[in-house]
Amino acid sequence: MAADKTQKLKARVARGFIDRNAAEIDATRAMVETIRQVYELYGFEPVETPFVEYTDALGKFLPDQDRPNEGVFSLQDDDEQWLSLRYDLTAPLARYVAENFETLPKPYRSYRVGYVFRNEKPGPGRFRQFMQFDADTVGAASVAADAEICMMAADTMERLGIPRGSYVVKVNNRKVLDGVLEAIGLGGEANAGRRLNVLRAIDKLDKFGPEGVRLLLGAGRLDESGAFTKGAELDEAAIATVLTYVDTAGTGGADTIEALRRLVAGQATGLAGVEELAEIDRLAKAAGYGEDRIRIEPSVVRGLEYYTGPVYEVELGFEVKDEGGRPVRFGSVGGGGRYDGLVARFRGEPTPATGFSVGVSRLLDALTVLGRVKTEGARGPVVVCVMDRERLAEYQAMAGELRAAGIRAEVYLGGSGMKAQLKYADRRQAPIAIIQGSDEAARGEVQLKDLDLGARMAQEIADNTQWREARVAQRVVPRHDLVNAVRQMLVSIGVV
Repeated sequence: MAADKTQKLKARVARGFIDRNAAEIDATRAMVETIRQVYELYGFEPVETPFVEYTDALGKFLPDQDRPNEGVFSLQDDDEQWLSLRYDLTAPLARYVAENFETLPKPYRSYRVGYVFRNEKPGPGRFRQFMQFDADTVGAASVAADAEICMMAADTMERLGIPRGSYVVKVNNRKVLDGVLEAIGLGGEANAGRRLNVLRAIDKLDKFGPEGVRLLLGAGRLDESGAFTKGAELDEAAIATVLTYVDTAGTGGADTIEALRRLVAGQATGLAGVEELAEIDRLAKAAGYGEDRIRIEPSVVRGLEYYTGPVYEVELGFEVKDEGGRPVRFGSVGGGGRYDGLVARFRGEPTPATGFSVGVSRLLDALTVLGRVKTEGARGPVVVCVMDRERLAEYQAMAGELRAAGIRAEVYLGGSGMKAQLKYADRRQAPIAIIQGSDEAARGEVQLKDLDLGARMAQEIADNTQWREARVAQRVVPRHDLVNAVRQMLVSIGVV
């Protein structure tokens, strides 16, 4: 009887999500470990929060009661409480600090790494699940904490192998922008929505350029696909003021800061922000971080509403080519800022906090382009082939000896013959195949096949007879010397 094909499920990954192979996971693990080392050098300690939080804990910029799935993935539990997958790692930290406030040292310095989830329309390079690596200081009101975060961000880039000159930590202050917005009549709670539209418009400067931002500050922008994005609906004078602010960048930190002072003259909030920028600039330079590493940049705003002071982004400046040969810049691979209001939502009193988040997946792409990591061809284990199934226990003993010596090893557990087993080892990216038939066992020997050398020699040998006589890349060693011989071969191959 024929199988009912209508019952066959289609294998497909959910839209906006991706699978990751062993090589990508290994590369991510190595990068995360490097970041962790830098964070711990600065005195930050790990903490882990759940993937799921009560929806109302995630922040006022997230869904309201009528739209619980807007922006986040949400569900109701058996008590009819709304729960959501975390949108970022910052809001859960604010909840954790508030819940454990009395027992935590203040300032509290912590880091977290993990996946976050966005219920948003996916697109090229835009996923619904991605990894972030955050570091935050809670309980320090001084902008010295912000300056330190910027220094740590710069150190992280260089420790990962991104050379000086190929990145810059750009710093701005939301208070300065608030002063500008007050000057054009967008102060107060009543204008919160329009202010957020202005922030999002400025945040698109790198993507759309000044003219695109001008459209988003005005009536709106029509993109190449025909989709229309509604603008902030500012008048021409207000648009000109905002664009002047964005373009306020002198030949150095001092020039930029002085230009900002003139722009927000008479606005107390804006002037306070300028002085904070001046202090960050002073502290960074005193610690040896010049403007090639940390720079005051008024166009940095960050898209989230909860930032209350200094904000910063790490931008990569090198250019690569896409598949069509067109130049592409990676742009921002991390950012953060001061958010003095998030913990206060739980405690009802001001609690200063500042933090930084690395976009792990995006940064991994950049490091791959720079040749700092390899996301293809991760080496597999040594494979012990099964020539005689009656001797499976001996093959397991070989693998066990190798593992005890710290060498990755596996026994082939499929049902195929020798040719297929070697093919399997190649696909596993195994550096060595171990072969022992009954004749080798009788002599107390074992064959080691260098699969890398074998692959290279295979390109030079066309005749089957010559191939068999050459015993390509094979070495016979005493059984008792197996571990030492395998280790020596791995060293020669460059695996260890």
